Amino acid sequence: MISRTELQRVLDGLLKPADIKDYCPNGLQVEGKDRIKRIVTGVTASQRLIDAAVEHDADAIIVHHGYFWKGEADAITGMKKRRIKTLLENDINLFAYHLPIDVHTTLGNNAQLGKLLNFENARPHADISPQGIVFEARLETPVSQQELADNIETVLGKAPLVEGDPDQPISTVAWCTGGGQGFIDNVAQAGIDAFISGEVSEQTIHSAREQGVHFFACGHHATERYGVKALGEFLQEKFGLATTFIDIDNPA
Repeated sequence: MISRTELQRVLDGLLKPADIKDYCPNGLQVEGKDRIKRIVTGVTASQRLIDAAVEHDADAIIVHHGYFWKGEADAITGMKKRRIKTLLENDINLFAYHLPIDVHTTLGNNAQLGKLLNFENARPHADISPQGIVFEARLETPVSQQELADNIETVLGKAPLVEGDPDQPISTVAWCTGGGQGFIDNVAQAGIDAFISGEVSEQTIHSAREQGVHFFACGHHATERYGVKALGEFLQEKFGLATTFIDIDNPA
């Protein structure tokens, strides 16, 4: 068991949200009970995840996508009201860490995806993103576009959208989980062969074609399951907290 205050201290010390400029508040977003024994982790604080946490008798939820985004309506009505009401009625704490979970060099989404895809020497590419949002790796043995696509499908359980010349081998890879497709031009300028992200935009395909970059869109949710899961496993091992990752399926 751990106090709410101590858990926030541990999470903030590990993820260092004060060092990162973000689009939402990171840390404790909805206050619940003082003592925490059971934790549920998940990608997004949806109603289905909250309901599952209630069923698991959780004292806290830790997510990657929480609430109170910049540009979001301030009023707590409708869907937001129902979610927060469920949290408050069940005295469940909600912790959310957005970019801090993306960029953490061992537990983060990018680090975990690189580990799962067996990319050796994965590291943040500081020139592309000073905050460490984009990672890179050099492959020991070049692979084909199809081989990388097959590896991604095996790991994530879904086939990626693929663009690029299938006859060109891949020796260097960059990746940014979630909505990172906007970095493709920076990746091309850095001379990297392939770029993996969660989402794709209309212009992403043209950029890939015209700049000779292999592009793989693998799903926002699919690429961002692993950071918060690893964070929960760390808390369980370090503090003996009962931690359960619940994957609420999302095809996006």
